[in-house]
Amino acid sequence: MGFELPEIEYDYDALEPHLDSQTMELHHSKHHAGYTANLNAAVQGTEHEGKSIEEIMIEGMDNPAIRNNGGGYWNHSLFWKIMSPSGGGEPRGNLANAINDQFGSFSEMKDQVKNAAMTRFGSGWAWLCVSGAELTVCSTPNQDNPLMTGEGVPILGIDVWEHAYYKKFGPGRGDYIDSWWNVVDWDVVSGLYENTL
Repeated sequence: MGFELPEIEYDYDALEPHLDSQTMELHHSKHHAGYTANLNAAVQGTEHEGKSIEEIMIEGMDNPAIRNNGGGYWNHSLFWKIMSPSGGGEPRGNLANAINDQFGSFSEMKDQVKNAAMTRFGSGWAWLCVSGAELTVCSTPNQDNPLMTGEGVPILGIDVWEHAYYKKFGPGRGDYIDSWWNVVDWDVVSGLYENTL
């Protein structure tokens, strides 16, 4: 059985006014659906068929169709999961403590993620990852992610491809990033963090 487009657990307009419904619908039903279909086509009849998406991404790095569409599939699956209409605020518990220990403050961590996103030339992603016993911030081009590059296990990622924000924010990538923090579901991100420990 092939990969399926994940359902989003909220309506396309549920993240208004921070993320607009038209972008959400196109992003999920067209872009993510395209990555899903193309990934299934790329692995069909190969040694990667039937493997987990994580195995496929790591083992299929030399195949551009698998690398790009596998990354697009996995990255977006995380992206929808870590957002919620009831998002925003700040993390609590172990994740909050780890952020304070690693970055000095929640505000400084956000600044580093924003800087990674703003300085990503062209299309890509910015990430908060667990690497060893530490939290790290990095950025990857296109649909690559830190699992592919060995930089860590992503627990938070922001899409900075123009299709993620251009209809609402135009060229204002920074405005999009600032608004996006209002929909981050820190309970989900904390759960992802706990799973890496």
